[in-house]
Amino acid sequence: MPRTLDPLLLEEDFLRASGPGGQNVNKLETAVQLRWRAAEAGLDERVFARLRTLAGRRMTKEGVVIIAAQAHRTRERNREDALARMQELLDEAAKPPPPKRRKTKPTKGSQIRRMDSKTKRGTTKKLRSGPIQD
Repeated sequence: MPRTLDPLLLEEDFLRASGPGGQNVNKLETAVQLRWRAAEAGLDERVFARLRTLAGRRMTKEGVVIIAAQAHRTRERNREDALARMQELLDEAAKPPPPKRRKTKPTKGSQIRRMDSKTKRGTTKKLRSGPIQD
């Protein structure tokens, strides 16, 4: 089960980043759209199903995961950011899901202490009330 991204299954497209940035944004293609063909990566079914859940709308019907990065000003940093996020997504999918929580019952002693404290509190409140009128 590979846990690293195979460079043969990766495709990079560079495009112009949106948002402010002046001339740099208007003339350079610094944003990266990274595509990883996860369906062809040989992941076992459990990991692939978890990856599909974690990726959500970022995974196409064909099993291609798409990550877009445009936070940085340079193409190299955006590429590194996209690769790191893709690897993080794969690592998270490869982790086994946490075990289900087992329900526990309160101990008999804790139940008795709880009821005693409730009785004591009720008695205290009852004693605070004024004299009873006939």
